[in-house]
Amino acid sequence: MTSRPTSSAVCVALLVLAGCASTPEEDPVLQNKLTDLDTRLTRIERVVSNNSLLELSNEMEALRADVRAMHNDVDELNHSLDASRKQQRDLYADLDQRLKSLEARSGVASGGSVGGAAAGSAGGAGAGAAAAGNGPAAGADSAAYQTAFELLKGSQYDQAISAFQQFLAMYPDSSLADNGQYWLGEAYYVNKDYPDALASFQRVVDKYPQSRKVPDALLKVGYCDYELKQWQAAKDVLSRVTANYPDTPAGHLAQQRLDKLAAEKH
Repeated sequence: MTSRPTSSAVCVALLVLAGCASTPEEDPVLQNKLTDLDTRLTRIERVVSNNSLLELSNEMEALRADVRAMHNDVDELNHSLDASRKQQRDLYADLDQRLKSLEARSGVASGGSVGGAAAGSAGGAGAGAAAAGNGPAAGADSAAYQTAFELLKGSQYDQAISAFQQFLAMYPDSSLADNGQYWLGEAYYVNKDYPDALASFQRVVDKYPQSRKVPDALLKVGYCDYELKQWQAAKDVLSRVTANYPDTPAGHLAQQRLDKLAAEKH
């Protein structure tokens, strides 16, 4: 009679032990928790990955902006170089034309002197002598200008400044005076003497309003204002250049500097 209850108890104990011996993989509650953790981990990894991509995208955009800025600087330098080359070509062509004109006038004067002497006319001889005396003087301004310009081309800026000042003092009415005044400003500018450069460029505009150097002189006035941190003055002058000379190298360079001012929030 007592053996049956004992057998029942043993069976119950075996069933309990069997339940306790079940593996975690067979536990549905634990399995659900593991699945939930795996889902959350996957979500977190995705967020981290997206943030990394966003940072990488931001860095790429910053690099693109730097490259664009460098391209703008290169374009500005190229425009400046092209403008300088054009100015030099125009200057040499202008000097060549003036020299040819002087040579032609000198030849005519010499011919007149010879004719007067052959005719035995004292008045004709006197006029020929006067013409011969004025020939060197007529070319002296060109020689003084060329000397100063060669110093500037040779990067001897202090000497070029002195030479241009002397040229302008000796030949204020020379047909090359506007060019001399402009290149005096350039010599000051490369020496980073921006106040004197600005005054020299402004004198080109004020004293020689018909000169072909006026657009470039106005541009450099704006550049000087920029270097002196006179932002509003720079914008006013550069805007004047773009309005009055829109399809010229000076106009293009003025617009580039205005864009730079805007990018720098001045």
